[in-house]
Amino acid sequence: MKSTVRMLATLAIASFAMASLAQQDADSPPRQRGMQVPPLPEQPLVYSTAEGMDIRLVVVARGLEYPWSIAFLPGGDKLVVERAGRLRLIRNDRLLPEPVPGTPVARVQGSAGLGDVVVHPRFEQNAYVYLTYNKPLADDDTALAVARGVWRNDALTDVTDIFVTEEAGGISRLIFGADDKLYVSTFVGQAENAQNPNSLGGKVLRLNDDGTVPSDNPFVGRPDHKPEVYTMGHRTPSGLALHQPTGTVFELEMGPNGGDEVNALVPGGNYGWPIVSLGRSYAGPWQSEKFNSDGIEDPVVFWMPSISTSGMDFYTGEELAAWTGDLFIGGMRYGEISGTGQLHRVSFNDDMQEMRREILFADLRHRIRDVREGPDGLLYLLTDSDEGAVLRIEPAN
Repeated sequence: MKSTVRMLATLAIASFAMASLAQQDADSPPRQRGMQVPPLPEQPLVYSTAEGMDIRLVVVARGLEYPWSIAFLPGGDKLVVERAGRLRLIRNDRLLPEPVPGTPVARVQGSAGLGDVVVHPRFEQNAYVYLTYNKPLADDDTALAVARGVWRNDALTDVTDIFVTEEAGGISRLIFGADDKLYVSTFVGQAENAQNPNSLGGKVLRLNDDGTVPSDNPFVGRPDHKPEVYTMGHRTPSGLALHQPTGTVFELEMGPNGGDEVNALVPGGNYGWPIVSLGRSYAGPWQSEKFNSDGIEDPVVFWMPSISTSGMDFYTGEELAAWTGDLFIGGMRYGEISGTGQLHRVSFNDDMQEMRREILFADLRHRIRDVREGPDGLLYLLTDSDEGAVLRIEPAN
């Protein structure tokens, strides 16, 4: 894996001088032209796929305002977060009209608002639901917060903040690892935060399920290191997924104009931002003069140009058997052109090296904000718009 990245890096560095002559000024804004996005069809769509398996894409629910994440409850109910601060409930493939009571109040600022939702691994015993959100503070300040509530009678009750950063909120994802610890990704904010071990910005944090710090975290007891930090050097961590065969947590990271990447997280690992990147700045120049470095973990998968990644999951089910073990990644636009959303599927060999990559649903053009496997063994997608929807991928037969 590292040799492949280094080979690509060498080629890119060799072309750096020639490419830079044609680049626009670094301070110029990106172009805003794009493609028209058609409405989702009323009827299911059938697709043939690269592995010889026909699938059907079904719209489960419509009318969601910028849905961000989805989680599944026992019995088939689904929780969907709307960025504007509402938690919604889907029952029997029908979106209930009223938001879930008890949801913490979030301040919407750009992409920040109400964020990810997960349920506790032992939900049937404790009924815990976890949310990230942009917490309003005094003087219009905000902070990233992780809230925990108890699910009772279709409402969140006993909601408390179990962890609040001292830094502004932003894109954040949650996942419970194989160790039952809660992993929390944080938006970088200022680029220098990512390489500062005494900042929580641009990190993946590892917490106990009550928000306290595990004693075996990699930086516990080290001066000028935040003990919550599990990994550092991240830009915009837009997805977390558990690789069940190994217990490794994988992180999805949105680069600038290119340099989106999937990383296999190791305790205390540094993933390079902003000093090492496989992407360009939005104005065109390479983000960094080098593409790897000693002490920096290389990505497992990367994109150039960017697909504006958001949300990912490993598929472990049997309903879509040709895809078992594959990684699915949501994309919101391709090559900085709006109206080019798509879903990517990546298959790996036994050493977790990429073998095949397939683009799905590019014809629909919708931004894919999240992708999750449901307990029914099917895949669920969220489309990111003011008329967002929940989609389900199922076998065509």
